[in-house]
Amino acid sequence: MKFQPTPLEGALVIELEPLADGRGFFARSFCQEEFRARGLDPAIAQCNVSFNRRRGTLRGLHYQARPHLEAKVVRCTQGAIWDVIVDLRAGSPTLKRWFALELSAENRRALYVPQGFAHGFQTLVDASEVLYQMSEFHRPESARGVRWDDPALAIPWPVASPILSERDRAFPALAQAELP
Repeated sequence: MKFQPTPLEGALVIELEPLADGRGFFARSFCQEEFRARGLDPAIAQCNVSFNRRRGTLRGLHYQARPHLEAKVVRCTQGAIWDVIVDLRAGSPTLKRWFALELSAENRRALYVPQGFAHGFQTLVDASEVLYQMSEFHRPESARGVRWDDPALAIPWPVASPILSERDRAFPALAQAELP
């Protein structure tokens, strides 16, 4: 695996290093030792799949509050998404900054999202599936979020008029949110 830094401290893009032959390829997509050696949280408490029928579906921006902060590795296993993270860590040099990139079944990239970040994505094509490896169990009482369209963040989502859940629509602006 190749770990590429992002502009947000602690967040990394993970690229596969495939060993290819006439059959296809084999690649490691996760290794606790490699994560630990880079100071990343190597725990996996839970894995989740999000299947999204329609282009433009937007999920986020989600995070868990203390004491259930979570790191995650996000990978698109079918279709394509525009993946977004926002640094919400108090005292961080990149606090309230965001980063986005395309994750797709074709590019096979993943994004390591540290604890204390909000995460969301928007589907770029129909029938997109996202796999999450989470360092903490989902705790509904700790689930939080910030508005996807907060002017303070000014995230340029690629698909106009997104498909959103009522829950995601109702999240507070960053200035009113309970940060981790």
